[in-house]
Amino acid sequence: MSDNAETASSAEFDEKTRRDFLFTTTAAVGAVGAATAVWPFIDQMNPAADTLALSSTEVDLEPIAEGQSITVVWRGKPVFIRHRTTAEIEAAQKDDKADLPDPQADLDRVQNAKWLVMVGVCTHFGCIPLGNKSGESKGEFGGWFCPCHGSHYDTSGRIRKGPAPKNLEVPDYKFLSDMQIRIG
Repeated sequence: MSDNAETASSAEFDEKTRRDFLFTTTAAVGAVGAATAVWPFIDQMNPAADTLALSSTEVDLEPIAEGQSITVVWRGKPVFIRHRTTAEIEAAQKDDKADLPDPQADLDRVQNAKWLVMVGVCTHFGCIPLGNKSGESKGEFGGWFCPCHGSHYDTSGRIRKGPAPKNLEVPDYKFLSDMQIRIG
């Protein structure tokens, strides 16, 4: 091979290598640029900080006396927390054998029999049932009563009478200690 042929081959190789490098670099810079341009649009689809703050709620159960109920807000919905009496627990467990429209055992609805935690939204049309505050009607079964269409819930939040198709929903929650829960 002559020096001219070798030089031409080497120059051709250098040109090809340089071209490949430029194509690769241009593609990489273009990909980074496209990702940088698209990221704000993707990021804006994430939930807002105020929504994330509502995704879980911690509740101190210490001040809730036996037989008392409170309402807390979780994800914009009322959540009923009731410190059940022995009589309410016994009634709920006895009613496990009743003919229920949406059969569910009391022990499947609670993590600790003393504490009932459920979303306070009627499963018929989304009303908020009565019975969580002192003096409100608790319905025929001692739990909650939705006056809009006459749904009656028992002391475990199960539908017993009326048009509601399902029991009051039990949200995801866990006990952080004996007297502290996290909903969500």
